[in-house]
Amino acid sequence: MKSFSFVIVLLFFLNIANGQVPDVPQYNPNSINPIPRYEQLYKYRVWRDIDLNEKQNEGFFSNNGQISKLIVDAIKSGELATVYESDSLTTIMPKANFLKLLVATQSTTWPDWDPNSNYLAQDVVTFNGVSYEAQADNSGKNPSTSTDEWAVTTQGKGAEYLPSDMVKMRIVEDMIFDRRRSRLYYDIQAVQLIVPGTKTMNQVDNELGWVKYKDLEKVFRNHPREAVWFNRYNTAENKNFADAFILRLFKGVLYKIENPDDATIQDIYSGNGRPYKESVWARDWEEMRLMEKEHNLWEY
Repeated sequence: MKSFSFVIVLLFFLNIANGQVPDVPQYNPNSINPIPRYEQLYKYRVWRDIDLNEKQNEGFFSNNGQISKLIVDAIKSGELATVYESDSLTTIMPKANFLKLLVATQSTTWPDWDPNSNYLAQDVVTFNGVSYEAQADNSGKNPSTSTDEWAVTTQGKGAEYLPSDMVKMRIVEDMIFDRRRSRLYYDIQAVQLIVPGTKTMNQVDNELGWVKYKDLEKVFRNHPREAVWFNRYNTAENKNFADAFILRLFKGVLYKIENPDDATIQDIYSGNGRPYKESVWARDWEEMRLMEKEHNLWEY
């Protein structure tokens, strides 16, 4: 039978006894089920990278049911009204800026149609906001009415990244040990979609802004037909994305643990002149350290 020993913060209770309540918010406004500070034995804030192409994460990335598609559609429709510049969730990103980040290839600006110009076959012009391609040499032929000489074209039209291109997701979560319930909780704070450098023109990861998980969870619950975590072994056990996160039905690799320098695990090792492979090993080591932190609280 397990017995658990608690560490009591005497200063806090002395302040309460003297009528001096610390001027610190006791509840996190970004939490779905906030745990008050006075019930937290310890807390770590961690960042995890989720590769949606990995087999363990494929449930979030089924064909036409990608979690990335649901998130982007919710932002475009306004259901997810707020996108943030960073994981601090303080600076709002204008929606126009988010839409620009979705552009994979820029559109070509064609010259406006001129009734006094001579055009050759395959020339492209813009008329009333629509692009037309010349089907034959012509002059003075209105593109919108002269169907023998002109045809609407999508040539040069910009293209957005597909949901299947957004194969990386980063989450920020608090690992909190609740002293009252004597258990560890994972409290997801924010989510970011990322287009990896292998799919961008400049070979650099394209980070698409952050959304509050508290807002995102409402989207999952409001769209039970779209927000489906697909169980490849038993479709009777398909689940809502929100439930899949609660049940930790994903694999996330540690990217960063909260620290004074705000450095990633890779930054810490590269800054010390260590090879990249050691930073990869360190992520697993840090994961084990966090697990042992909880394990060592118990006596058997």
